[in-house]
Amino acid sequence: MASVQPEHVILLHGIWMRGITMLPLARRLRTAGFTVETIDYPSVVGAWTDTSSRLCRHWRGMTGHTVHVVGHSLGGMLAAQVAEEQNDLPPGRLVCLGSPLNGSAAASRLLRVPGGRWLMGQSAPVLDRGLAHWSGRRPLAIIAGSRPLGLGGLIGGLPRPHDGTVSVEETRLAGADAHCIVETSHTGLLFSAEVASLTASFLREGRFPTLGAAA
Repeated sequence: MASVQPEHVILLHGIWMRGITMLPLARRLRTAGFTVETIDYPSVVGAWTDTSSRLCRHWRGMTGHTVHVVGHSLGGMLAAQVAEEQNDLPPGRLVCLGSPLNGSAAASRLLRVPGGRWLMGQSAPVLDRGLAHWSGRRPLAIIAGSRPLGLGGLIGGLPRPHDGTVSVEETRLAGADAHCIVETSHTGLLFSAEVASLTASFLREGRFPTLGAAA
C-alpha cells in the first residue's frame, strides 16, 4: 500500500524581509505535520513580473503533491496574484497574513515621501493598488492583526483597527473564503502560536475552527 505523502507548504516573506523571518512559523507548521519550505524573492529590486514567473514555475513544478502557500504581507499578495492568474497549479489552499489585499494606505503615503518609491521598488504598484477581487480556483483565507505596533503608524492615517502597518479593512478581499482577526502586530503574525494554529487548521480543513467558512 502506497504511503500518503504529507501536504507541502511554501512560505513567502514580506517586503524588506528574507525567508529566515518565516522560520518560527515554519517550525510550527512542521510540528503540525506539513512539509515546509521558505522561498526568498527580491521584494524591492527587479521586476514584479519576473518574481511572479519564478514563483509560478516552482509551484507548477510540484505536480503530484498538495501544495499550500502561506504569505506574509506582500508575500500573500504575490501568492494570490499568481494563483488568480494560473489555472494549472497543484491543488492546495492559500493563507495571507496581514496582506493589504485592498491596497496599503501606508505604502500610498510612503510613495509621496522623497525616496519612498525607491524604498519599495518593484513592490510599489501592487502595494498601492492592491488586488481587485478574488476569483481563484482554490480556497483563500486571511488572518489580520489588530495590535497597533509598527513603523506604519509613524506615517499616520491608518484606520483602526490595524496591526501597526496594515489596517484590518485593507486585508479584506471580495471572494475570500475566510477572514479572522488576531490581537497581534504585523511582525507578530509570524511569531504567534495562535496564527500558526489557525493557519494549519485552514490548510487542513478549509476553515478556521469555530468560525465556520467566513468571519
